[in-house]
Amino acid sequence: MKGIDIKTPAQIAKLREANLIVSGVLDELEAHTAIGITTWDLELVARRRLKELHGEPAFLGYRGYPAVLCTSVNNVIVHGIPRKDVVLKDGDLLSIDFGAFKDGWCGDSARTLLVGNVSKEARALSDATRESLDKAIEQCMPGNRLGDIGWAVQNHVEKRGYSVVEQFAGHGIGRHMHEPPQVLNYGPAGRGPRLSAGMVLAIEPMVNAGGPDVVIEDDGWTAVTKDGSLSAHFEHSVAITENGPVVLSRA
Repeated sequence: MKGIDIKTPAQIAKLREANLIVSGVLDELEAHTAIGITTWDLELVARRRLKELHGEPAFLGYRGYPAVLCTSVNNVIVHGIPRKDVVLKDGDLLSIDFGAFKDGWCGDSARTLLVGNVSKEARALSDATRESLDKAIEQCMPGNRLGDIGWAVQNHVEKRGYSVVEQFAGHGIGRHMHEPPQVLNYGPAGRGPRLSAGMVLAIEPMVNAGGPDVVIEDDGWTAVTKDGSLSAHFEHSVAITENGPVVLSRA
């Protein structure tokens, strides 16, 4: 398939090793997430655990990005920069995106965490976003179309009154963090390239409780909802095999 790198089973095994590091760091971050912790505290936890697991950061220095984590709170959709003055409060939604290299291969995953006692609305948004990722992964079968993935996300969340963020998308992943194809979280089913065994995709729905519009803040990275509504983000790196999808970033 033109432009899309097909991985061998041995290469997928290497990607699995990188993604297990990612999952291990995210587990550590989840254990440390609590009321009163700053997002910079979590950055330091990630740096320590990544070193212990013998991985290399994928985000730090990427196009000048200044951290190993993206920490996005409440109305921040993605690319929130960890800061000492961002203190987690009771009821916050925290989306953590993290990537790492191991032996030249990249892993990438994201989770939305609930801080303390969150509202029913925040929990429902997080649940719907996570479920939409699961629905998308179910479409990762040889012979399906790339558009089936985006349709699965959009169909699931829009039925619940939420909006898909169209400005950002998932991607292929391998020796580089971002490889072809672009994996949209919307669009019609039955369109786009056919999926085939050996493709590895980072699928990452970003879903807003309100409208889909995005504003990039002055730091050039932090993407927030234009209407101030809550946003949630989940991501897994997924290998397509003859036997169906294998989630590489799930321990």
